[in-house]
Amino acid sequence: MKNNNLAKWVVGGIALLILPLILQSFGNAWVRIADLALLYVMLALGLNIVVGYAGLLDLGYVAFYAVGAYLFALMASPHLADTFAAFAAMFPNGLHTSLWLVIPLAALIAAVCGALLGAPTLKLRGDYLAIVTLGFGEIIRIFLNNLDHPVNLTNGPKGLGQIDSVKIFGLDLGKRLEVFGFDINSVTLYYYLFLALVIISIVICYRLQDSRIGRAWMAIREDEIAAKAMGINTRNLKLLAFGMGASFGGVSGAMFGAFQGFVSPESFSLMESVMIVAMVVLGGIGHIPGVILGAVLLSALPEVLRYVAGPLQAMTDGRLDSAILRQFLIAVAMIVIMLMRPRGLWPAPEHGKSLAQKS
Repeated sequence: MKNNNLAKWVVGGIALLILPLILQSFGNAWVRIADLALLYVMLALGLNIVVGYAGLLDLGYVAFYAVGAYLFALMASPHLADTFAAFAAMFPNGLHTSLWLVIPLAALIAAVCGALLGAPTLKLRGDYLAIVTLGFGEIIRIFLNNLDHPVNLTNGPKGLGQIDSVKIFGLDLGKRLEVFGFDINSVTLYYYLFLALVIISIVICYRLQDSRIGRAWMAIREDEIAAKAMGINTRNLKLLAFGMGASFGGVSGAMFGAFQGFVSPESFSLMESVMIVAMVVLGGIGHIPGVILGAVLLSALPEVLRYVAGPLQAMTDGRLDSAILRQFLIAVAMIVIMLMRPRGLWPAPEHGKSLAQKS
């Protein structure tokens, strides 16, 4: 039995490693879809800590994604040097931040923002908590959109460009690499970086799930009053859930900024938050494999449906806009999934059933 499981893991690992090499033969667009899917997996895993483990409905999660993206954009673009003379005097060659500093810094700052969001919402539950977090996400987006006056910090709606690509051990992921006569494109190199970060995220999530902290979160999710009566410090654990979940969003946002080379407030709309919540719920709330499945499907589905919406638009002589048609098809797919699988595509096994299987 152990050998079979090991063989499955080995085959799965090899498949993930060769996937971008196969996809790049069909064009870089398909590898980009895989790259963005991995970023959404990281986001969904982070939100699963807040929603799935602790049971705190967060509709402003995209704010932490934005914090990480803008942090990297400011630290790896010429914007600060071009805008502030004092900064240019201190760093005449610009601030080209190392990946090893960006990742922990993005996680830390996003975690602090998560704790700041969680502090005033400790006594809120359900719909009220959702409304407050939704407002927080919109406030961050509006700030990013308007912080170009009187001090130009974010460049407002024009966004920040000329962001450095990631460099690891002298390897520039923004440039293609030739290995034994075989070209590996930039998007493929980013795929392997994102895959490594996703694997680390999955390990962290599994460790948290089986830890005392994870079990305390689940106790709060099931019955907060009972958890408090059992001596669980619900206040600190809620703040920790917000902070831990936000840190995943910060790292994912920083990688998004490096990958795109440009960030603007338009990338962090309310719809993004809704889609990340949908990934967790449709995949299987609180179940890590289900969350990963939901993130991959919902992030790749809009891009794949581009190839379906085009012919359908042609069939109607262009009367239907392809973007609207694509959103309609996504909505129909989500409704069908919820009707057919109300607990998600891959829900967590119920306690009774899992115990019966073990016995």
